[in-house]
Amino acid sequence: MALTRIVSLSFGALVAVAVSLVLYMTVKANYENTFSLLGDKAILITQSMERQVRSHLDQVEMAAVGVKALIEEKRIAVADVDRLLDDLSSAIAANTHITVLLVTDPKGDRNGVFRAPNGRLWPFKRQVPIDGQQIHHLPDLEPTSRPTWGPLVQNPMGFFANVSVPLVVDGTLVGYLTASSSIASIGEAIEKLDDGPDSTTFILTGDDLLIVHSDKHLLTTGGQPTAALPAPISAFGDPVLANLANKKVFSGFRHAADLGIEIAAIEAEGDEFLMMRVPITGYSTQPWMVGQYFRAATVSREIRRLAGSAVVGIGAMVIAVLIAIWLGRRVAQPLRVIAEQSEHVGRLALDDVQPLPRSRVKEIDQVALAFNAMVIGLQAMNTYVPRSLFNKLMRLGVDSAARPREAELTMLFTDIVGFTALSENLSAAETAQVLNDHFAILVDAIEAEGGTVDKFIGDGMLAFWGAPDSRPDHAEAAVRTAQKIGLALRANNVRQASEGGVPMRLRIDIHTGSVVVGNVGALDRWNYTIVGDAVNVCERLQSLGREVAAQDEVAILASSETVHRLPSGCRRELVGVHHLRGRSGDIEVWKLDPFEPWTVPVREAGGWPQVPAAQ
Repeated sequence: MALTRIVSLSFGALVAVAVSLVLYMTVKANYENTFSLLGDKAILITQSMERQVRSHLDQVEMAAVGVKALIEEKRIAVADVDRLLDDLSSAIAANTHITVLLVTDPKGDRNGVFRAPNGRLWPFKRQVPIDGQQIHHLPDLEPTSRPTWGPLVQNPMGFFANVSVPLVVDGTLVGYLTASSSIASIGEAIEKLDDGPDSTTFILTGDDLLIVHSDKHLLTTGGQPTAALPAPISAFGDPVLANLANKKVFSGFRHAADLGIEIAAIEAEGDEFLMMRVPITGYSTQPWMVGQYFRAATVSREIRRLAGSAVVGIGAMVIAVLIAIWLGRRVAQPLRVIAEQSEHVGRLALDDVQPLPRSRVKEIDQVALAFNAMVIGLQAMNTYVPRSLFNKLMRLGVDSAARPREAELTMLFTDIVGFTALSENLSAAETAQVLNDHFAILVDAIEAEGGTVDKFIGDGMLAFWGAPDSRPDHAEAAVRTAQKIGLALRANNVRQASEGGVPMRLRIDIHTGSVVVGNVGALDRWNYTIVGDAVNVCERLQSLGREVAAQDEVAILASSETVHRLPSGCRRELVGVHHLRGRSGDIEVWKLDPFEPWTVPVREAGGWPQVPAAQ
């Protein structure tokens, strides 16, 4: 039985029994806890906002009382207007919650200091303000009146809450002191309690006038406000507050209700929002409503699920089994991933191997680390061992395939014409890049025809076909490779010419003969290579290319031993019989067309058509 099935059935049985025993208790506890946590959150948020507002305005009131005491003790002279403005400037500078501080004398003259939005203080000496410039509303005060908050005042400088106190010196009423705080500064104080982008804080007056709103530019529901503050909730453009009259008050939050906190749901723009608010009195002629609303997606969904918890028991067993299956798969997933990646390693497809992720399970984590280290080692070895050779040796078995033996192979040798002169104008890095790009073209063509790259020799390269995996068409594969290289080099030269680069010319030599192939070396350093006279013949053919194809873009020379193994579809031209340096005999050399691809015909019973040797 599969590990996934064992784990799934075990977990399913255990969870099913547990659910059947504690379902009722769990549902009941969750129901109570959900409402309790929601109520606690509402209390915490609203009380925090209330404390923030009261703290802000109480400091304004305390400052007014403090300045009143200084005036009544004659430490601040009301009659000396210039000195009075200096003292008021000091007082307002010491309390950032105050926006305006002014003294009104019995004749109605007002002298005070205004704090601009940029923080600069502006003293002013002004008679009764002109229309539209009211900066405070002075309530009816007696000499013995306590600090009294007047109605909110709006003027071009802003929207203000203000508190006034009488000034009595030596038993005589000498004026009134008013301290005002901008509603904007109060809004900044409570906006700090805004709980992320999905929540909005606000303050309403008793007549549903919106004076503070934390979403000044982009509403939670999307869109922008349509009116500046203060504004009626119907005109501001917030669909949640505009639908406040249709709220659904939750009656289950008794503790919050006892504290005067209202918790309700409001539907707007096809979504549901949860609102909580609390009244604040004593700072204006009308009470304020300080509140916050946020998307009720998670909370309301949980409440609806809890309301229907009676039917949960019917599907509890099914859910338990599904969860068990999921857990079983999760537990078995690391082993499944290891198996999948091991399959890539087994196929030697190292580029397809993805590193195994770390695991919290110690044993699985150790396996992942060891596996990743193994893959890195194999990939590093692949950098220095030809990938096609590595794959073939692993597939055929290294011990048997790499054992030195004599075999008839076809070899291909390439050499760049005039590379020494070309590299004189290049830096070392540029030279390496040119060679790397060139060899990439060659290797792609060789591996496409199942060949093996033996070595890179300066700007030359040696490759062969027929080992370690034997194949009867090794000569044909070598010639097809040479023609692919020719076509690829021509395309690359066209691109180099268009980009201002230097085109290359290439000599390719092909020979078929008997060589020793296998591991050659000593101790721990071995090379899978070919050795023999046939290798020397292939390498020395390239010198003949200087004579018979000196100006060719790509010259392919092949010995008769190779040409005699080709089908008749390959275009070739007899160059002649030549003597190669270091050999006692002559060799028949053919020139092949590097740019004319040929198709291998269907092999008949009699074998390939033979090309007669030159006389």
